[in-house]
Amino acid sequence: MKILVLNAGSSSLKYQLIDMDTANTLASGNYERIGSDNSFVTHKVNGEKIKIENPVQNHEQALKFVLGQLLHSEYGVIKSLDEIDSIGHRIVHGGEKFNKSVLVDDSVLAEIKRCAELAPLHNAAAAMVIEACERDIPGKPNVVVFDTAFHQTIPKERFIYPIPYEYYEKYGIRKYGFHGTSHMYVSKRVAEIEGKPVEDLKIINCHIGQGASICAIQNGKSVETSMGLTPVAGIPMGSRSGDLDPSVVTYIMRKENLTPEQMETILNKKSGLYGISGVSSDNRDIEKAQSEGNEMAQLALDNYHYLIACYIARCAVAMNGVDVISFTAGVGERGPQSREAICNYLSFMGVKLDSKANKDAFAVEAKISADDSKVHVYVVPTNEELAIAYETKHLCS
Repeated sequence: MKILVLNAGSSSLKYQLIDMDTANTLASGNYERIGSDNSFVTHKVNGEKIKIENPVQNHEQALKFVLGQLLHSEYGVIKSLDEIDSIGHRIVHGGEKFNKSVLVDDSVLAEIKRCAELAPLHNAAAAMVIEACERDIPGKPNVVVFDTAFHQTIPKERFIYPIPYEYYEKYGIRKYGFHGTSHMYVSKRVAEIEGKPVEDLKIINCHIGQGASICAIQNGKSVETSMGLTPVAGIPMGSRSGDLDPSVVTYIMRKENLTPEQMETILNKKSGLYGISGVSSDNRDIEKAQSEGNEMAQLALDNYHYLIACYIARCAVAMNGVDVISFTAGVGERGPQSREAICNYLSFMGVKLDSKANKDAFAVEAKISADDSKVHVYVVPTNEELAIAYETKHLCS
């Protein structure tokens, strides 16, 4: 069974074609800068990367070109699109309606579009890709896997906001949480490493990349998470603010005479590590600036590490303890400096790192806690695409 997994970002389209009989990735890639004149795709087959510059104006055009690469006479991996048995899609926001993955029909697609106002950069692009799949790969089932679904087990007293309840009733304003597919995948993998049922563990998973969220997983279920109504909430990120005093937003809007759209741009694209450091939204650039004595880079990282540690502690409160802390995604998998700084704040919880193991763990699965640490700490590379493929296989079998 071959499953095509598609992950539509605001200006990107990641893809993997996975042979589910072996769980091997036949081909993968990422179409970047969609909508600009310098769009390009990096196609990977058998360990080889092929970069192709091909400007496209939207995700529909990007998908058509990607399908062409899968069929390519030189570096394609299938002879016909009929070899694709089904398609799995990552959807950022499913609102309250979806607490599990589902097969796409007209009503599901309509709901994805309705939720686009809560994740406008992602849901609209994903809907376009689904419709393109229905045209270009006709007769094949499409499955949608929601980032928000895993968090539907969070108790109401934790997801409700302390604002007039009518706004929840009228507009569904509440904490939803994101990165659910990653949190689910990593928690299951942690349980396998520990040799215990996931239901017997209290896990705090730290998905830290350009987007970042912390999740408390108890009995295999999400019981608390950092992101909220939208993916801008929670801990600070590369260019997203994370949590703020709400009056900061209205105060700046009045002072700068900003529209809601302009303020959203500031919160999503000009804040976080980039907003404080003024250097970059990329941790590697900021750490380099820090090493060269840039005080604002140092301040940005100090703020970042402190607030992440604070949310880990909050998640421990939600579960009345913690057995395992796991790090995943770009910074989580490749940032020993950040992992060490975060865990240093957590020594009061009995967290203790093995310094060498932490430094050596770079994008590989590894235990990085010391033998006498009361909490086990791991680096676990996430694989959202494989998790989506398994969900798709389950619904299409």
